[in-house]
Amino acid sequence: MTLVLDRVTRQVGGLTHIYETSLELAAGSLNILLGPTLAGKTSLMRLMAGLDRPTTGRLLVDGVNVTGSGVRDRSVAMVYQQFINYPSFTVYDNIASPLRRSGLARNALDQRVRAMAASLHIDGLLDRMPSELSGGQQQRTALARALVKDSDLLLLDEPLVNLDYKLREGLREELRGIFRTGTATVVYATTEPHEALMLGGDTIVVDAGRILQTGPTAHVFRNPASTRVGEVFSDPPMNMVDGTIDTDAATLGQGVRVPLAPHMKALQPGRYRFGVRANYLFVSPQDADDIAFSAQVELAEISGSETFIHVSNADFKWVAQEEGVHGFDLGQSITLYLSPRHLLVFGQDDTLVAAPEPTTPERANGPHRT
Repeated sequence: MTLVLDRVTRQVGGLTHIYETSLELAAGSLNILLGPTLAGKTSLMRLMAGLDRPTTGRLLVDGVNVTGSGVRDRSVAMVYQQFINYPSFTVYDNIASPLRRSGLARNALDQRVRAMAASLHIDGLLDRMPSELSGGQQQRTALARALVKDSDLLLLDEPLVNLDYKLREGLREELRGIFRTGTATVVYATTEPHEALMLGGDTIVVDAGRILQTGPTAHVFRNPASTRVGEVFSDPPMNMVDGTIDTDAATLGQGVRVPLAPHMKALQPGRYRFGVRANYLFVSPQDADDIAFSAQVELAEISGSETFIHVSNADFKWVAQEEGVHGFDLGQSITLYLSPRHLLVFGQDDTLVAAPEPTTPERANGPHRT
């Protein structure tokens, strides 16, 4: 099914949750709603589901106006952050519940329940009650109940956010396979850029009730339309600094002078804003064209196999992401390195004017270093 939001808005108690928005989702497509908490992702999904009605505008399903139709009149399934299961039903009965309401024959119902349970690796738990399940098993049950309906529209509102890291990674991979083989139009909301990159499809960047950019996920990641999109679609947020370009080089801040990379050479001299992602800053040079600059350490944050080094100088406060565990002292002076070919350039209106050509594919937790 195709879903069109035609100039929809949503206001509640005098507050605007969704500003005028137009959006078209192709039949069978995977669409990632990416944005920070309170960006408007859930509000958009509730409009898509028919749980809420837009204040203005309309929704079309396969060209038919369904603005006034409630969720029961639409072919839609939704999965929430919380593990929502019927506590008095077994896992089998939880999964079967939407099929029973549809009047499906018993044998066909049983086959679909068991096939869906097997695809999510809970086929050995069908006789258990939700209270006997782990958090991951409960969420798999909720996912199975939504997926087994075979709805035309599947909405997932940060469905993995309450699971631990290993469970999230495993379920993401399984969901990718389910989305790839299914026929539903899927909308998946997340706050995590690496989750959007892992799932692929198209990404819709949302912030403060507005859609900032839409397009194929890898393209939006490489070519953020504005500084705000760059910040939202980076974790940590993209490092930014004001600077200038002249005929020979770019100057970041007041003193870091870098030669013009190929993607920057067509730009006119003037003032610009430069962005670089944390994983393209290094504590040792990686290439011959790397430029060194000095900063002071404000915090060294070790996260698993990576260290996030928060640094500052007179021009900026940045974060460098280094593989491995590194120890730094508070206030320590260090030298960092960046390559001009990894800089994104934004104009004075904060819109993108130059981006590096991709050299390697993105991976789940960010781009490969090159």
